This record gives sequence, C-alpha cells and structure tokens, in this order.
Amino acid sequence: MHSTLWFWAFNAGVLFLLALDLLVFHRKARSVTLREAVGWSLLWVCLSLAFNGVVWHLKGETKALEFLTGYCIEYALSMDNIFVFSVIFSYFRVHPNNQHRVLFWGILGAIFLRGIMITLGVQVVTRFSWTLYIFGAFLLVTGIKMIFDTEEIVDLEKNLVLKLCRRWMRVTPDYHGSKFFLRHHGVSMITPLALVLILIEMMDLVFAVDSIPAVFSVTRDPFIVYTSNICAILGLRSMYFLLAHCVDRFTYLKYGLAAVLSFIGAKMLLVHFIEIPIGLSLAIVAGCLLSSVLGSLLLTKPAQNE
Repeated sequence: MHSTLWFWAFNAGVLFLLALDLLVFHRKARSVTLREAVGWSLLWVCLSLAFNGVVWHLKGETKALEFLTGYCIEYALSMDNIFVFSVIFSYFRVHPNNQHRVLFWGILGAIFLRGIMITLGVQVVTRFSWTLYIFGAFLLVTGIKMIFDTEEIVDLEKNLVLKLCRRWMRVTPDYHGSKFFLRHHGVSMITPLALVLILIEMMDLVFAVDSIPAVFSVTRDPFIVYTSNICAILGLRSMYFLLAHCVDRFTYLKYGLAAVLSFIGAKMLLVHFIEIPIGLSLAIVAGCLLSSVLGSLLLTKPAQNE
C-alpha cells in the first residue's frame, strides 16, 4: 500500500512537471536554445537525484543504489535515441520550432507504453525466473554485435511502420504549423508531424527492448524499475537539444554502450555463480559511459574545424 501510494504520487508529480513545461514554458512553438537545454538537463538530473534521496529515506540504502544504477543504465542506453531523433528530424525536415512539441508527446507516450512493458516484464521475471537467462544472453549478444558492427545507417525509406502509415492513413503533403491532425474538406487527415511522432514512439519501443531487461539485472522491484526508467527518459528531450549540434562527435559512444550491455548480460547469466555488488555495478556502468563520452570529445574535432 505504501509503494502504491508513492507510485501514484510519482506519476502525479511527473504529469505536473510535464504540464508546467508544455503549458507555461513552451506554450508557444519555438526552438529550444542551448542555454535552455543546459538548464532543463540539469533540472531533470537534480530532480531525479532528489527523488533518489526520497527512495533512500523510504526504502533504505540498497534500494537507493538500485535506483541510481538503473537510472544510469537507462540514461546511458537512451543516448542511442538521440542519434535516431536527429535522423528522423533531418529526414522529415522538422522545423526547430516544432521539435520540442513532438518530443514532449513522444515522452508522454513512452511513459505509458513503458509502464505496460515494465508491468508485464516484472510479472514474467517473477513467475519464470529462468527468463533472466534469456534476457542476459540477448543483452550479451547485442553488446558484442554492437562492437563489431560497422556504422549502421537508419534508412527510413524502408521503415515498415512508415510504409504502413502512408498506405493506410491520409497524410497531408505539407506541414500545418504544430498540428498533428486536421480536417480538410470534411476528411480527417494527419500531418507529416504526426508521422514523426509515430516513428519516435516506435523507435522508443525498440530501444526499450534493451533497456528495460537491463534494469532487471539490478532489481526486480517494479517501483524501482519504473521510476528509474521514467526519470531517465524525462531528461531525454533536453539532452537531445543539448547534444544535437555535436551528435556526430560521439564516435566511441557505441563502444561504451556495448560494454554496458555486455557487462549487464554477463551479470545476468552468472547471477547464481558470481554476486556483483550494486555499488560496483554502478561504478562499471558509469565508467564505461564516461570514458566513451570523454574519449569521443577528446579524440574527435568539432565539425566547424574539419
């Protein structure tokens, strides 16, 4: 009952902050400045750490470390989303004024969909503990594959979801400001901006297939899994606007993410043989991410200098 109360209190707080963001700070469609992106990124991180303090107070040190580790894992694996957002916005030529609106509704949809996925995942893992080995093997193979794969190019022309939307939905040829839907001569239609939103939602589900099982390596507590997941993706919008202008410089980030996935997968496979403390897991995940980011920034040059 106590956890249920805090679960609804957490969701109410998230919805309040999102409403404040949309209805007060971004009521009018406009581009997000670098200064704003820095401010919002720091705000979401500070709020997440403050909530981690609440978890520490309510559930103790172990649960707080589980939350922080899950948060770092999800935040690290969500970095891939930024690359995909950049590709989608570039492909559809989305005006900077409308990008925040798309990401806002995308994050709101992701909260709902991930809530469903986490609930189902916890039920499966609780009833069939052997599924952890399947998740572990999947993450390990994904991590190893990421290391040796050549640079992948997202080809939206071949995207099945986009093809189905264009085939079965009436899409306007042009943008209509920040509108997703409109009626033209009595016919309901969607705009290209709605296609962008649908693609972002689908891509987030694809990334969630990796990130949600990864958090199960840390904890099976549904409250910790859910809240750490949501806190991480809440900061994803501002992180995109912060890093979008230099996204091409993160050359070595994929190796850091691959190391994180491989470590988590191996940990899940060896759970009955080797017990890795939560604090050590957190240090390894943070080390992999920070070293790949710093290495990318130090060893690559800004685009304007090339």
